Amino acid sequence: MEIPVQAQVECKDGLCGRSMYVLINPVTDQVTHLVVKEAESDTEYIVPVKFVNETIANTIQLRCSKAAVKKMHPFIKTTVISEQLPDKNFGFAGGGNGMGMGAYYYLPFVTSETQVQILVDHLQIPPGELAVQRGTRVEATDGYIGHVDEFVVNPENSHITHLVMREGHLWGKKDVIIPVSAMGDTREDTVFLKLDKHQIESLPTFPLKQRWS
Repeated sequence: MEIPVQAQVECKDGLCGRSMYVLINPVTDQVTHLVVKEAESDTEYIVPVKFVNETIANTIQLRCSKAAVKKMHPFIKTTVISEQLPDKNFGFAGGGNGMGMGAYYYLPFVTSETQVQILVDHLQIPPGELAVQRGTRVEATDGYIGHVDEFVVNPENSHITHLVMREGHLWGKKDVIIPVSAMGDTREDTVFLKLDKHQIESLPTFPLKQRWS
């Protein structure tokens, strides 16, 4: 079963949104969740992979309703941070006309305080897991080689079996099928492979047919 990213997501009762990320456990090489961006409000929800019924072409079909997705945990949590900022002005104080001895300046002279609110977004990634989106950088042992297109998982246990990597060349583009055994460390913005560029070139490929864009 392929798990495409930036694909249309459908619930039992109609269009739900688009897949934005897959969340994976880097220790077990298991896809645990999808991040689905709701079509109506742009809110992103964390959907357990157990709700994926099947994937066809550019579509992921879920076995739950749109209302059920709305009850799942949001992927982005916004917090408000309040800051007290002083209103700083130049003030003058002194004796007499301010020109004699003892004249001095308050620099700055604080007259009032202004409250400023700052909105900060946090990705709600479960502990020990990583969020990988389409376009995540892929590095061979000898440098950059392409970017993530999708994952292929075993539907029985949600374990990743292959990484589908989109590789770009001046003479065209192709998708390269990389077995999970060739995957090394995975970080938030990069997947590292245990293969060099020459070894990757010998792996099975198939031409892109604009399954999704």
